Amino acid sequence: MASSRGQGGIQQLLAAEQEAQLIVNAARNEKLIRLKQAKEEAEKEIAAYRAQMEREFQRKVAESSGDSGANVKRLEKETDARIHHLKAESEKISGGVVQMLLKHVTSVKN
Repeated sequence: MASSRGQGGIQQLLAAEQEAQLIVNAARNEKLIRLKQAKEEAEKEIAAYRAQMEREFQRKVAESSGDSGANVKRLEKETDARIHHLKAESEKISGGVVQMLLKHVTSVKN
């Protein structure tokens, strides 16, 4: 009777071990499923973030290129105005400069 009791105990232990193994395997499978879901969610979030950053970048590029055209026009106007001003100033003083150069070139110093 003791031996059948020992056999029954061993059988119970084996059954408990098998049940524990099933529980562990089920937990591993659930963990793998959760990890896959977490990975998919993370990839979706990354894709959404990347798309948002790309949209913002494109918006900034569009804004800066629009400003660039305006800046170029503004700079061209300023440059033209400065050139006109310098030409006018040079016309005012060119006669005096020519006279001064002629005076120095034609005068002989000992």
